[in-house]
Amino acid sequence: MTRTSHLFLSLVFFFVASMSFAQKERADGMGTLNDIAPESNITINNPVNKTVIQINLPGSDHRPDPKKQTLVIFFALPNGNSIEWTMGKRMEAGDDWHYDIQHIAAQTRYIRKQMANHNVIVAYLANELKSWPAWKRQRPDGPQEIKRIVDSITGIFAAYKPKVMLNSHSGGGSFLFGYLDAVERIPDQVERIAFIDSDYGYEDSLHSAKLANWLRSSKKHYLSVLAYNDSVVIYNGKPLVSPAGGTWYRSKMMQRKLNESFPFTSTTDTSFINYSALSNRIDIRLKTNQEGKIYHTEQVARNGFIHTVLAGTRYARKAGYEYWGERVYKDLILPSTN
Repeated sequence: MTRTSHLFLSLVFFFVASMSFAQKERADGMGTLNDIAPESNITINNPVNKTVIQINLPGSDHRPDPKKQTLVIFFALPNGNSIEWTMGKRMEAGDDWHYDIQHIAAQTRYIRKQMANHNVIVAYLANELKSWPAWKRQRPDGPQEIKRIVDSITGIFAAYKPKVMLNSHSGGGSFLFGYLDAVERIPDQVERIAFIDSDYGYEDSLHSAKLANWLRSSKKHYLSVLAYNDSVVIYNGKPLVSPAGGTWYRSKMMQRKLNESFPFTSTTDTSFINYSALSNRIDIRLKTNQEGKIYHTEQVARNGFIHTVLAGTRYARKAGYEYWGERVYKDLILPSTN
């Protein structure tokens, strides 16, 4: 074991042993946050690999329910965002606008209501540079370190036989591709992989075979890709992305390559081009963009995180959400991220 991974594990177990939970009064005076959504957090700061990870668990005692199935969702943060901004909070005068663009915490609470027979655990993945692409450029061993992070966090919950989801937004996709680059074969324990406008780093030669083999290996494996036509956006007088560098191009590129292994069906309307395969286990939704607008974070906020977790499952049929619809989680947004 390397010094970095040893220290990481030491930090994990230190924080597991020393974490605490404090109920907070609601701003409206109607009891505690725990009355709405019992949950607790573990924060892990690793000064060696310069990562910051916050693990959010259901319940106030930091222990998953052993009678339930356990799903650990790794959510790699977008560039320039903090964990607090990514979690989101109820907006008040003077708050930074970033608190209102993702709301992963509130969307997680909604998911937990639908998947009541699961311990849904979310690990927010950040680093001191606030950029996974930049972090990887500074670390020749970046992919291997990413794998160690995923394995170490998953290992905390080994007694619960967890299933794993790898999820991401924006530059967070670089974390996922780092993981794919580090493994010869995607483990069966990883049941879902999602890119929410985050597949900038996709390459046919590096990733298509691994994804295809993983999808082929089990009917429990799901791939979700959300993107929009960023190729037509002009920002400050310049194209937002290069012709082949945006998620619109990369998502289509991924779909074309996967189509060599799996037959796809497609539907098109005035807003979306949708591709699906393997009885909807592959779900690729591309937002058209006739007006040249920036829809980057909207894909998360408009129930995008919920969709990537529930799509294709029996829970989705009863959940009552619509991707790109109104925020179904708005009543679960709390006044604080802690």
